Amino acid sequence: MRNSDVEIWIAADSMNTYSFTTVSHEETVRAGKLLGKVLAAGCVIGLTGDLGAGKTCFVKGLAGGLNNVAEKDVTSPTFTILQVYDGRLPLYHFDAYRLTGVEDLANIGFDDYIDGKGVSVVEWVENIMEALPEERLVIDIRLKPGDKRVFDCTAVGTRHETVLDKFKAVVEA
Repeated sequence: MRNSDVEIWIAADSMNTYSFTTVSHEETVRAGKLLGKVLAAGCVIGLTGDLGAGKTCFVKGLAGGLNNVAEKDVTSPTFTILQVYDGRLPLYHFDAYRLTGVEDLANIGFDDYIDGKGVSVVEWVENIMEALPEERLVIDIRLKPGDKRVFDCTAVGTRHETVLDKFKAVVEA
């Protein structure tokens, strides 16, 4: 374990990837908080993973690290599609689980949020991947036995590569 209480493995094949594992709800939230502290305006994060993998749990931490939002105040926007959490940077929390494709996004002004001055995070991003900008951070979360979660992060673009590098540094401190 590192200073962050999150077990880390750096992928050797690319400077743009990073993998880590958490072994509890608390560690998953803490990992999200660490990422939230280093996010910059315009960041777009896509989350993939099976039902129950920990996407919303991770966003609870992200909102806490970015905007000091209490964990209990962060809920999955499965039926509302979008939750907004104000603070240092607005956090736009989307859930694309119920969406059938990018055409569903026009009604909520998705492009305005993604191109805005805040941070956008999209759960179930695989349902709308083509709507994301080319530059982004995608995190695949896989649930393993015993509440263990494996996070595989891939950053595309200078902004997101910088954020991922900062995240690595904070976790390893």
